[in-house]
Amino acid sequence: MQLRVVVVLGLVSMSLLGCSRLAMDNSSLDYKSAKTVPPLKVPESLQMRPQHALYPAPEVDPRALEQAPNFSNKKGNRFDLPRPEPVAEATATSTGTAPSRPQLVQDGNGIPLLKVDGGANQVWEYVTAAVSASNFETEAGETPNVTQIRYQDQNYQLRLTPSGASNTLGVYNTDNNFADRDVASEILALIFQNWPA
Repeated sequence: MQLRVVVVLGLVSMSLLGCSRLAMDNSSLDYKSAKTVPPLKVPESLQMRPQHALYPAPEVDPRALEQAPNFSNKKGNRFDLPRPEPVAEATATSTGTAPSRPQLVQDGNGIPLLKVDGGANQVWEYVTAAVSASNFETEAGETPNVTQIRYQDQNYQLRLTPSGASNTLGVYNTDNNFADRDVASEILALIFQNWPA
């Protein structure tokens, strides 16, 4: 009885292992030999409106296919997604250079923002210095790159939002909505004027 259980479990485990390791062609590379087919011809009597391909397949030069990267596994029978290359440490963190000079900008809705290029941590240090030089009462929150300030007897939040190598500083009400445009413009203008040289 035990021998049967061992044999069955062994066969099951080998078949599962075989599915992934010893697999035959699973048709995942069929895209390489795909042929172009003509578009479907609909008789004019059945057409209610003119037919146009929404996503027409592009014509691919055979020479381009020869030079295309090969995404097959070592055996050449299955598609194998390439592993991402490790990010170099110098690009993953800020490079140690000072952030750019800020720019007063507006988004598509006319909301005033302060745009600064550079690493988010360094830009935030400059923002903190500019806020301190502007004599705002501040209260640091637990969230990184967010601080609460008091301006004209109202509480506002300054929030830095990184996007690639660029960062935007926005002024928000305590309910997480953008502050009034005039007030936000005044606060950001003060920060801009007191930006460290």
